[in-house]
Amino acid sequence: MNSFTYTRAASVDEAINSFATHSNSSFIGGGTNLLDLMKMGVEQPRHLIDISRLPLNTIEDREGGIRIGAMVTNTNAANHQLVRTRFPLLTQAILAGASQQLRNMATMGGNLLQRTRCYYFYDPTYPECNKRQPGSGCGAINGINRIHAVLGASHKCIATHPSDMCVALAALNAIVHVHGPSGPRAIPLIHFHRLPADTPELDTNLHPGEMITAIDIPAPKQAVRSHYLKVRDRNSYAFALVSVATVVDLASDGTARDIQIALGGVAHKPWRAATAERLLIGKPLDETHLRSAANEEFKAAVPHTGNAFKIALGRRAIVRAITTAIS
Repeated sequence: MNSFTYTRAASVDEAINSFATHSNSSFIGGGTNLLDLMKMGVEQPRHLIDISRLPLNTIEDREGGIRIGAMVTNTNAANHQLVRTRFPLLTQAILAGASQQLRNMATMGGNLLQRTRCYYFYDPTYPECNKRQPGSGCGAINGINRIHAVLGASHKCIATHPSDMCVALAALNAIVHVHGPSGPRAIPLIHFHRLPADTPELDTNLHPGEMITAIDIPAPKQAVRSHYLKVRDRNSYAFALVSVATVVDLASDGTARDIQIALGGVAHKPWRAATAERLLIGKPLDETHLRSAANEEFKAAVPHTGNAFKIALGRRAIVRAITTAIS
């Protein structure tokens, strides 16, 4: 790990000013991802700004929805009464991720900023990684790529987004609030993370010096149903091979008035399954329609030698998740 200086911010403005006055700075909250990357030599900030004591650790009612402060721990969010009763999907997703010890430390804001998952990115002894070193190539494309993306990837990067929580937030139409040198702004969760394209080193659409302050989830519709399905190699402490978060507004005749579907483990960001959603709205959610919509969603998939199984797995997972939600 490289040497670094350290300050503890007493306010959001102080944190932002500290970032501006120290070159190569990083904000640190729980540190569960950043410190790992620093130990590996992937991240090498020269200055850390501790924001863990900022008053951003509350969960509040917001017109039937909720606002979750960026410093709320994953454990506290998952167990909070407002979250459990209004958005059980989020509780399911958080509890499906990491371990209890990590959830006790990890923050909601930090979870949003997890770096994408790839063996080659996390090990600097591999020279080919456009995410670590732009222009060096992507070792995963012709290497070991079982966990890698089949949707939205590029010739520069096929890494996947690791967060369970973010997949649920994508399905819940969450809004991320940030504050930076130019003031506050709000970013829809589905636009917060980036696909790799030609700039895989950029994981999010945050501007330099911006920090996350809160996450808003709008009020749920009445009689909405939801489910989070995570398919993984083992039942705990494992990243998703494929995951599905779905929110269904079911009409009395069994058709879908509205439906949100987000996928994890298949793309560089939480993947909103817009094609499947469009095909299912107004339709009965029987197996025939679900299979057809899932097949269409994965028509654009591009597999590699080790991860072609994710296409069939992803199709089946969509069907299973929605069937579970409505039952």
